[in-house]
Amino acid sequence: MMESGTFRPRGRHAVPLVLGAVALFAVFDSTIKMLGQLAPLVMVLWARYAFQVGVTALTVWPRRGNALFTTGKLKLQMLRGLSLLSMSALAFLSLRVMPVGEFTAIIMLTPLLITFLAAVVLGEHVSVLRWVLLVAGLVCAVVVIRPQSETAGGHLDWAMLLPLLLVLAGAAFHTLSSRLARSEDPNTTHVYTGLVGVVTMSVFLPWHWQAVSPGTWGLLILAGALSSGGHYMLIMAYMRAKAATLTPYLYFQIAFATLAGWVFFQHVPDHLALVGIVGIAFCGALGTWLTGREAREALLADEASA
Repeated sequence: MMESGTFRPRGRHAVPLVLGAVALFAVFDSTIKMLGQLAPLVMVLWARYAFQVGVTALTVWPRRGNALFTTGKLKLQMLRGLSLLSMSALAFLSLRVMPVGEFTAIIMLTPLLITFLAAVVLGEHVSVLRWVLLVAGLVCAVVVIRPQSETAGGHLDWAMLLPLLLVLAGAAFHTLSSRLARSEDPNTTHVYTGLVGVVTMSVFLPWHWQAVSPGTWGLLILAGALSSGGHYMLIMAYMRAKAATLTPYLYFQIAFATLAGWVFFQHVPDHLALVGIVGIAFCGALGTWLTGREAREALLADEASA
Protein backbone atom coordinates (compact mmCIF):
# COMPACT_ATOMS: atom_id res chain seq x y z
CA MET A 1 0.00 0.00 0.00
CA MET A 2 1.18 3.52 -0.74
CA GLU A 3 0.84 6.83 0.96
CA SER A 4 -1.53 9.32 -0.62
CA GLY A 5 -0.07 11.08 -3.64
CA THR A 6 2.82 8.61 -4.05
CA PHE A 7 3.31 6.30 -7.03
CA ARG A 8 5.60 3.32 -7.22
CA PRO A 9 8.58 3.95 -9.53
CA ARG A 10 7.52 1.27 -12.06
CA GLY A 11 5.59 3.39 -14.53
CA ARG A 12 6.88 1.52 -17.55
CA HIS A 13 5.23 -1.66 -16.25
CA ALA A 14 1.88 0.13 -16.30
CA VAL A 15 1.71 0.26 -20.10
CA PRO A 16 1.61 -3.55 -20.67
CA LEU A 17 -1.02 -3.78 -17.94
CA VAL A 18 -3.23 -1.21 -19.69
CA LEU A 19 -2.79 -2.89 -23.08
CA GLY A 20 -3.66 -6.27 -21.58
CA ALA A 21 -6.69 -4.77 -19.86
CA VAL A 22 -8.12 -3.15 -22.99
CA ALA A 23 -7.56 -6.36 -24.97
CA LEU A 24 -9.60 -8.26 -22.38
CA PHE A 25 -12.27 -5.54 -22.48
CA ALA A 26 -12.56 -5.90 -26.27
CA VAL A 27 -13.23 -9.64 -25.98
CA PHE A 28 -15.54 -8.94 -23.02
CA ASP A 29 -17.61 -6.54 -25.15
CA SER A 30 -17.90 -9.20 -27.85
CA THR A 31 -19.08 -11.70 -25.26
CA ILE A 32 -21.65 -9.24 -23.94
CA LYS A 33 -22.92 -8.66 -27.49
CA MET A 34 -23.49 -12.42 -27.81
CA LEU A 35 -25.25 -12.55 -24.46
CA GLY A 36 -27.54 -9.68 -25.47
CA GLN A 37 -29.63 -12.17 -27.42
CA LEU A 38 -29.42 -14.98 -24.87
CA ALA A 39 -30.08 -13.58 -21.36
CA PRO A 40 -31.67 -10.53 -19.69
CA LEU A 41 -29.59 -7.54 -18.66
CA VAL A 42 -29.99 -7.99 -14.89
CA MET A 43 -28.98 -11.64 -15.05
CA VAL A 44 -25.88 -10.87 -17.12
CA LEU A 45 -24.75 -8.11 -14.77
CA TRP A 46 -25.46 -10.20 -11.67
CA ALA A 47 -23.39 -13.11 -13.02
CA ARG A 48 -20.54 -10.80 -14.00
CA TYR A 49 -20.22 -9.26 -10.52
CA ALA A 50 -20.94 -12.51 -8.67
CA PHE A 51 -17.99 -14.06 -10.49
CA GLN A 52 -15.74 -11.18 -9.45
CA VAL A 53 -16.77 -11.40 -5.78
CA GLY A 54 -16.52 -15.20 -5.79
CA VAL A 55 -13.00 -15.27 -7.22
CA THR A 56 -11.82 -12.61 -4.78
CA ALA A 57 -13.35 -14.50 -1.85
CA LEU A 58 -11.61 -17.72 -2.87
CA THR A 59 -8.18 -16.30 -3.69
CA VAL A 60 -7.68 -13.23 -1.50
CA TRP A 61 -9.96 -13.46 1.53
CA PRO A 62 -8.23 -16.56 3.01
CA ARG A 63 -4.93 -14.65 3.04
CA ARG A 64 -6.19 -11.21 4.01
CA GLY A 65 -9.15 -11.98 6.21
CA ASN A 66 -11.39 -9.07 7.18
CA ALA A 67 -8.53 -6.65 6.44
CA LEU A 68 -9.58 -7.06 2.81
CA PHE A 69 -12.61 -4.86 3.56
CA THR A 70 -10.67 -2.14 5.39
CA THR A 71 -10.90 1.14 3.53
CA GLY A 72 -10.52 4.78 4.40
CA LYS A 73 -12.55 5.89 1.40
CA LEU A 74 -15.80 3.98 1.55
CA LYS A 75 -17.81 6.63 -0.30
CA LEU A 76 -15.34 6.69 -3.18
CA GLN A 77 -15.41 2.90 -3.31
CA MET A 78 -19.20 2.95 -3.55
CA LEU A 79 -19.13 5.63 -6.24
CA ARG A 80 -16.59 3.64 -8.25
CA GLY A 81 -18.75 0.55 -8.01
CA LEU A 82 -21.86 2.42 -9.12
CA SER A 83 -20.04 4.10 -12.00
CA LEU A 84 -18.81 0.73 -13.28
CA LEU A 85 -22.27 -0.77 -12.88
CA SER A 86 -23.70 2.09 -14.95
CA MET A 87 -21.03 1.50 -17.59
CA SER A 88 -21.84 -2.22 -17.71
CA ALA A 89 -25.58 -1.60 -18.18
CA LEU A 90 -25.07 1.04 -20.87
CA ALA A 91 -22.56 -1.16 -22.69
CA PHE A 92 -24.97 -4.12 -22.68
CA LEU A 93 -27.78 -2.02 -24.17
CA SER A 94 -25.52 -0.37 -26.73
CA LEU A 95 -23.92 -3.60 -27.95
CA ARG A 96 -27.31 -5.12 -28.69
CA VAL A 97 -27.68 -2.73 -31.63
CA MET A 98 -24.13 -1.61 -32.53
CA PRO A 99 -20.97 -3.28 -33.90
CA VAL A 100 -18.21 -3.75 -31.32
CA GLY A 101 -15.66 -1.60 -33.16
CA GLU A 102 -17.96 1.37 -33.66
CA PHE A 103 -19.20 1.14 -30.08
CA THR A 104 -15.64 1.18 -28.76
CA ALA A 105 -14.78 4.14 -30.99
CA ILE A 106 -17.56 6.20 -29.43
CA ILE A 107 -16.52 5.40 -25.86
CA MET A 108 -12.98 6.45 -26.76
CA LEU A 109 -14.24 9.97 -26.26
CA THR A 110 -13.68 9.09 -22.59
CA PRO A 111 -9.90 9.69 -22.55
CA LEU A 112 -10.30 13.36 -23.49
CA LEU A 113 -12.63 13.91 -20.57
CA ILE A 114 -10.33 11.88 -18.29
CA THR A 115 -7.41 14.14 -19.17
CA PHE A 116 -9.47 17.20 -18.27
CA LEU A 117 -10.53 15.63 -14.95
CA ALA A 118 -6.96 14.51 -14.23
CA ALA A 119 -5.80 18.10 -14.59
CA VAL A 120 -8.70 19.76 -12.75
CA VAL A 121 -9.65 17.22 -10.07
CA LEU A 122 -6.42 15.30 -9.45
CA GLY A 123 -4.09 18.23 -10.07
CA GLU A 124 -1.92 16.27 -12.52
CA HIS A 125 0.24 18.15 -15.01
CA VAL A 126 -0.90 17.69 -18.62
CA SER A 127 1.44 19.10 -21.25
CA VAL A 128 0.29 20.93 -24.37
CA LEU A 129 1.67 18.15 -26.56
CA ARG A 130 -0.39 15.58 -24.66
CA TRP A 131 -3.52 17.66 -25.15
CA VAL A 132 -2.76 17.77 -28.88
CA LEU A 133 -2.25 14.01 -28.88
CA LEU A 134 -5.60 13.40 -27.23
CA VAL A 135 -7.44 15.75 -29.59
CA ALA A 136 -5.86 13.95 -32.56
CA GLY A 137 -7.02 10.65 -31.14
CA LEU A 138 -10.51 12.08 -30.73
CA VAL A 139 -10.59 13.14 -34.39
CA CYS A 140 -9.59 9.63 -35.43
CA ALA A 141 -12.32 8.20 -33.22
CA VAL A 142 -14.88 10.40 -34.98
CA VAL A 143 -13.70 8.99 -38.32
CA VAL A 144 -14.38 5.49 -37.01
CA ILE A 145 -17.80 6.52 -35.70
CA ARG A 146 -18.87 7.80 -39.13
CA PRO A 147 -19.97 4.42 -40.58
CA GLN A 148 -22.52 4.02 -37.79
CA SER A 149 -24.23 7.32 -38.68
CA GLU A 150 -24.27 6.36 -42.35
CA THR A 151 -26.07 3.09 -41.66
CA ALA A 152 -28.81 5.16 -40.03
CA GLY A 153 -29.45 6.96 -43.34
CA GLY A 154 -27.38 9.99 -42.45
CA HIS A 155 -29.35 10.67 -39.26
CA LEU A 156 -28.21 10.30 -35.68
CA ASP A 157 -29.20 6.87 -34.38
CA TRP A 158 -30.74 6.94 -30.88
CA ALA A 159 -28.43 4.06 -29.91
CA MET A 160 -25.42 6.38 -30.21
CA LEU A 161 -26.70 8.35 -27.22
CA LEU A 162 -26.17 5.36 -24.92
CA PRO A 163 -22.39 5.22 -25.45
CA LEU A 164 -22.23 8.98 -24.97
CA LEU A 165 -23.78 8.51 -21.53
CA LEU A 166 -21.25 5.74 -20.99
CA VAL A 167 -18.50 8.26 -21.72
CA LEU A 168 -19.57 10.32 -18.70
CA ALA A 169 -19.73 7.25 -16.44
CA GLY A 170 -16.38 6.06 -17.79
CA ALA A 171 -14.64 9.34 -17.05
CA ALA A 172 -15.88 9.21 -13.47
CA PHE A 173 -14.83 5.56 -13.15
CA HIS A 174 -11.26 6.07 -14.40
CA THR A 175 -10.79 9.22 -12.32
CA LEU A 176 -11.99 7.42 -9.19
CA SER A 177 -9.73 4.46 -10.02
CA SER A 178 -6.71 6.72 -10.20
CA ARG A 179 -7.70 8.50 -6.98
CA LEU A 180 -8.20 5.25 -5.03
CA ALA A 181 -4.99 3.69 -6.39
CA ARG A 182 -3.00 6.33 -4.52
CA SER A 183 -3.87 4.94 -1.10
CA GLU A 184 -6.14 1.87 -1.37
CA ASP A 185 -5.11 -1.76 -1.75
CA PRO A 186 -6.09 -2.97 -5.27
CA ASN A 187 -7.73 -6.09 -3.85
CA THR A 188 -9.91 -3.97 -1.57
CA THR A 189 -10.98 -1.76 -4.47
CA HIS A 190 -11.65 -4.84 -6.58
CA VAL A 191 -13.86 -6.53 -3.99
CA TYR A 192 -15.87 -3.39 -3.20
CA THR A 193 -16.57 -2.84 -6.90
CA GLY A 194 -17.86 -6.38 -7.17
CA LEU A 195 -19.94 -6.14 -4.00
CA VAL A 196 -21.69 -2.96 -5.16
CA GLY A 197 -22.59 -4.65 -8.44
CA VAL A 198 -23.77 -7.98 -7.09
CA VAL A 199 -25.78 -6.51 -4.20
CA THR A 200 -27.51 -3.98 -6.47
CA MET A 201 -28.36 -6.58 -9.11
CA SER A 202 -29.50 -9.11 -6.50
CA VAL A 203 -32.34 -6.75 -5.57
CA PHE A 204 -33.77 -7.02 -9.10
CA LEU A 205 -32.72 -10.60 -9.89
CA PRO A 206 -35.92 -12.43 -8.73
CA TRP A 207 -37.95 -10.58 -11.37
CA HIS A 208 -35.48 -11.21 -14.21
CA TRP A 209 -34.18 -14.75 -13.64
CA GLN A 210 -34.72 -17.22 -16.45
CA ALA A 211 -33.45 -20.68 -17.39
CA VAL A 212 -30.54 -20.57 -19.87
CA SER A 213 -28.52 -23.19 -21.70
CA PRO A 214 -25.14 -24.53 -20.49
CA GLY A 215 -23.51 -22.63 -23.36
CA THR A 216 -25.01 -19.38 -22.11
CA TRP A 217 -23.75 -20.10 -18.61
CA GLY A 218 -20.31 -20.64 -20.12
CA LEU A 219 -20.47 -17.22 -21.77
CA LEU A 220 -21.62 -15.66 -18.49
CA ILE A 221 -18.64 -17.16 -16.67
CA LEU A 222 -16.28 -16.08 -19.46
CA ALA A 223 -17.64 -12.52 -19.31
CA GLY A 224 -17.04 -12.42 -15.57
CA ALA A 225 -13.47 -13.69 -15.97
CA LEU A 226 -12.63 -11.23 -18.76
CA SER A 227 -14.09 -8.21 -16.98
CA SER A 228 -12.60 -9.04 -13.59
CA GLY A 229 -9.17 -9.70 -15.06
CA GLY A 230 -9.24 -6.52 -17.13
CA HIS A 231 -10.30 -4.27 -14.26
CA TYR A 232 -7.75 -5.79 -11.89
CA MET A 233 -5.00 -5.10 -14.43
CA LEU A 234 -6.29 -1.54 -14.79
CA ILE A 235 -6.14 -1.01 -11.02
CA MET A 236 -2.55 -2.28 -10.96
CA ALA A 237 -1.65 0.05 -13.83
CA TYR A 238 -3.04 3.09 -12.01
CA MET A 239 -0.88 2.17 -9.01
CA ARG A 240 2.19 2.49 -11.21
CA ALA A 241 1.46 5.59 -13.30
CA LYS A 242 -0.76 8.66 -13.42
CA ALA A 243 -4.09 8.72 -15.24
CA ALA A 244 -2.90 11.31 -17.78
CA THR A 245 0.15 9.16 -18.57
CA LEU A 246 -1.92 6.05 -19.27
CA THR A 247 -4.70 7.77 -21.22
CA PRO A 248 -3.16 7.45 -24.73
CA TYR A 249 -2.95 3.68 -24.42
CA LEU A 250 -6.67 3.34 -23.83
CA TYR A 251 -7.12 4.16 -27.52
CA PHE A 252 -5.72 0.75 -28.45
CA GLN A 253 -9.02 -0.77 -27.35
CA ILE A 254 -10.53 0.37 -30.66
CA ALA A 255 -8.03 -1.73 -32.60
CA PHE A 256 -8.63 -4.74 -30.37
CA ALA A 257 -12.40 -4.29 -30.58
CA THR A 258 -12.34 -4.01 -34.37
CA LEU A 259 -10.32 -7.22 -34.56
CA ALA A 260 -12.76 -8.94 -32.19
CA GLY A 261 -15.70 -7.73 -34.27
CA TRP A 262 -14.14 -9.30 -37.35
CA VAL A 263 -13.28 -12.59 -35.61
CA PHE A 264 -16.59 -13.10 -33.80
CA PHE A 265 -19.13 -11.30 -36.00
CA GLN A 266 -17.42 -11.02 -39.42
CA HIS A 267 -17.90 -7.22 -39.29
CA VAL A 268 -15.21 -5.44 -41.30
CA PRO A 269 -14.97 -1.60 -41.10
CA ASP A 270 -14.63 0.30 -44.37
CA HIS A 271 -11.48 2.07 -45.53
CA LEU A 272 -12.10 5.37 -43.76
CA ALA A 273 -12.80 3.56 -40.49
CA LEU A 274 -9.54 1.65 -40.86
CA VAL A 275 -7.71 4.94 -41.44
CA GLY A 276 -9.15 6.20 -38.17
CA ILE A 277 -8.06 3.06 -36.36
CA VAL A 278 -4.50 3.38 -37.67
CA GLY A 279 -4.50 7.01 -36.57
CA ILE A 280 -5.56 6.01 -33.08
CA ALA A 281 -2.79 3.42 -32.90
CA PHE A 282 -0.32 6.09 -34.05
CA CYS A 283 -1.50 8.40 -31.26
CA GLY A 284 -0.85 5.61 -28.77
CA ALA A 285 2.65 4.99 -30.13
CA LEU A 286 3.40 8.71 -30.06
CA GLY A 287 2.12 8.78 -26.50
CA THR A 288 4.72 6.19 -25.55
CA TRP A 289 7.50 8.41 -26.85
CA LEU A 290 6.02 11.54 -25.29
CA THR A 291 5.62 9.92 -21.89
CA GLY A 292 9.21 8.74 -21.90
CA ARG A 293 10.50 12.15 -22.92
CA GLU A 294 8.52 13.97 -20.23
CA ALA A 295 9.70 11.49 -17.59
CA ARG A 296 13.35 12.06 -18.59
CA GLU A 297 12.89 15.84 -18.55
CA ALA A 298 11.29 15.70 -15.10
CA LEU A 299 14.17 13.56 -13.82
CA LEU A 300 16.77 15.96 -15.19
CA ALA A 301 14.93 18.90 -13.65
CA ASP A 302 14.88 17.19 -10.24
CA GLU A 303 18.60 16.43 -10.48
CA ALA A 304 19.39 20.02 -11.46
CA SER A 305 17.44 21.44 -8.49
CA ALA A 306 18.96 19.00 -5.99
